[in-house]
Amino acid sequence: MTAQLAALFLSACVTFFVVIDPPGCAPIFAGLTRGGSAAHRKAMAIRSVAVASGILIVFALIGSDLLRILGISLDAFRVAGGIMLFLIALEMVFEKRTQRREERAEAITREAEEQHRPIEAEDISVFPMAIPMIAGPGSIATAMLLTSRAHGLVGTIVVLAAMASILLLTLVALLAAGPLMRVLGPKIEAMITRVLGVILAALAAQFVIDGIRASFT
Repeated sequence: MTAQLAALFLSACVTFFVVIDPPGCAPIFAGLTRGGSAAHRKAMAIRSVAVASGILIVFALIGSDLLRILGISLDAFRVAGGIMLFLIALEMVFEKRTQRREERAEAITREAEEQHRPIEAEDISVFPMAIPMIAGPGSIATAMLLTSRAHGLVGTIVVLAAMASILLLTLVALLAAGPLMRVLGPKIEAMITRVLGVILAALAAQFVIDGIRASFT
């Protein structure tokens, strides 16, 4: 029994690691929070993982029933998430996010000088980091599939423990992304941000393609 649970834990860890991809989320997170303070990056990292954890736990326990009641398929999640993610990728490639951030910062700075209020940084924790980067269609489907295949309460707890381990690893990766990008410098960081934008656009397109393909097969 112990060997079976250990095998289940290892298998779930590998599956969640591949699907969530903490090393792949980290540089995208760094690009999305480019120009933000260390405190802002830390808050966004913690909030992103916390929100994603809550979503994955809910779907792991009652996801199948919930989607069935709402009449929503995972393929619809893929298409919708892919479209929204593609819009974010375009902003990264053409640095629209940087331009918008600078314009917003200038406007809020003028207002802050009059009212002595702190400048609010852009919140990317819920979208696109928590959804769909961390808790995307793939990780949601994985959570539902593994818990449905786990036999009994103990098996479900093992799957949730494996998921928690990978989410903790994801948090560590996000926290380390900011300092690493700062060491590289603004020019290299801008170049990496654009490259990651292209990769993110391709990932978004793949989400849409997979969702449409699955809907018609």
